[in-house]
Amino acid sequence: MSGGPASGADLVSVLRERVEITPDTGAVTLVRDPLQARDNVSLSYADLDGQARSVAVWLAERTEPGDRVLLLYPPGVEFTAAFFGCLYAGLIAVPAPLPGRHRHKRRRLARIVRDAQASVLLSDHSGLPEVEKWAVDEGLTDVVCHATDGADTDPEAWRPRVPTRPDSIALLQYTSGSTGSPKGVMVRHRNLLTNVDSVVRSLRLRPAHRLGGWIPLYHDMGLIGLMLPGVLRCGGYAQMDPMTFLRRPHQWLQMLDVFDVNATASPDFGYELCLRRVTDEQVADLDLSRVRAAVDGSEPIRAHTVTGFLRRFAAAGFPSDALVPMYGLAESTLLVTGSSGRLPHVVGLDVPALEENTLRRAAPGVPSRDLVGCGAGVDEQVRIVAPDSGEVLPEGRVGEIWLSGPSVTAGYWGNDEVTKATFSASTSDGQGPYLRTGDLGGLLDGDLFVTGRCKDVLVLHGRNIHPQDIEGELRAQHEELHDLHGAAFTVGGDDGTAAPESVVVLHEIRGHWGAERMAAVASAMKLTVAREFGVPVGAVLLLRPGGIRRTTSGKVERSAMRSLYLTRALEPLLTSEDPHLTAALDGRRPQEAV
Repeated sequence: MSGGPASGADLVSVLRERVEITPDTGAVTLVRDPLQARDNVSLSYADLDGQARSVAVWLAERTEPGDRVLLLYPPGVEFTAAFFGCLYAGLIAVPAPLPGRHRHKRRRLARIVRDAQASVLLSDHSGLPEVEKWAVDEGLTDVVCHATDGADTDPEAWRPRVPTRPDSIALLQYTSGSTGSPKGVMVRHRNLLTNVDSVVRSLRLRPAHRLGGWIPLYHDMGLIGLMLPGVLRCGGYAQMDPMTFLRRPHQWLQMLDVFDVNATASPDFGYELCLRRVTDEQVADLDLSRVRAAVDGSEPIRAHTVTGFLRRFAAAGFPSDALVPMYGLAESTLLVTGSSGRLPHVVGLDVPALEENTLRRAAPGVPSRDLVGCGAGVDEQVRIVAPDSGEVLPEGRVGEIWLSGPSVTAGYWGNDEVTKATFSASTSDGQGPYLRTGDLGGLLDGDLFVTGRCKDVLVLHGRNIHPQDIEGELRAQHEELHDLHGAAFTVGGDDGTAAPESVVVLHEIRGHWGAERMAAVASAMKLTVAREFGVPVGAVLLLRPGGIRRTTSGKVERSAMRSLYLTRALEPLLTSEDPHLTAALDGRRPQEAV
């Protein structure tokens, strides 16, 4: 099979068909250590089906069809069984991360429960105590918490309660709300199957190919980009604990080798982490020649990461055409663009032209910025549109990315106003409806080049400067900032803060450098931005590692960081701030919500 649809039109039918055909084949595996097979946990298709039916029987006794069920699982095979159990019971699955210890993440999760009006929280026995305590702390006393890894119901008692139709909602995928409430994207069965087939087709996968990775399954790239294609269309799915990857990134690559994984995926930072942390001795022990596709997506794709990974791991047999930059978002299920089977398309673009919203190859001697093409549209129609006028822009122009097609989802749960504004856009010549992504980009040579977010662009003196360019340049020039995160934004001007228009840079740094070194770094950072971008910096705040908020997919939450800065809610290791900016902000005492 190379992307052709199976006979079923919903996920339940497709999985049940696989169970009938290959009951004893491995469906999902938790890989604790690639070299210690006895430590791994696997479910065959028959096992997965039995556990899913058992979960469905328990849920059917306590819910009505269409109810929402939160899935809060540590890494393991239980998530997959619970996800399909929800669908078997005619319910809507709501994947989310465990509460954790950070206050803003715990509150965000509580907002998800209340927004979805979830009636049940599922976990396993290892995660249940944390979930129950958090639920009590957040006042969620009317929600039932349950561990699904106990054999307490008979799977043979399962009966479908309602017909599962292609347009039935299967999943609420919550996007990361930075300062407001998270929004639940309503993903239908047909959206999921269409996008799964797009993944399989665009990555040139066959039925025997295995998928695997370390991305959590509450993340759409892990769930829709890896697990569902592996289980429903290919040769199964192998999962690694994300913490194992972060501590020992070479074990991800070991898993690809030992478990014969043919397709994987990671945000850009995962490939960069391998570049920094995998030793030459570890590379020498790897055989990555069977990897057909390693998707790079979910956050800005950096050219030096792509080219560096290909160069470094060629010694392990990693194919030169296997690293696949892709673009996608939850509102379009997941995958939008991507072209495999070729070298990554890296283009040096003219920086002055880019500041004027034009994509043009840089001539010799002209300042350039390397951008990576994310391929062509797979099943979606991609339009580049002037966000203010709705004019459709030609190739080579930068505007907002608008989409239409079968993967575009049904909108946001319980939020008709925002759904209409986001999913029902029309161009100035009456074309539509389109999904407005909020991302900026342009088409060049048929490839989509993503340049940033509409709301993040810094407009200074008539120029459009992308914050990730500033953040990346600072990391490149200052060793103290390597492999950490930053957030650049503007304050003042006409935004109502009563402050002079200023660029503010927040960046993580490790405390061992000491106060004197950090003060020197802050001064040098201001000089770097002035020299490279021609704009002054009003403030630099250096934060502890983890101080920059990011979404579950790794994107920097710049608007949240801006709010924290304006409300003086940060606890920096060092602040270097222009006195005029300090006086303006302290005199105003803004009350923005965080």
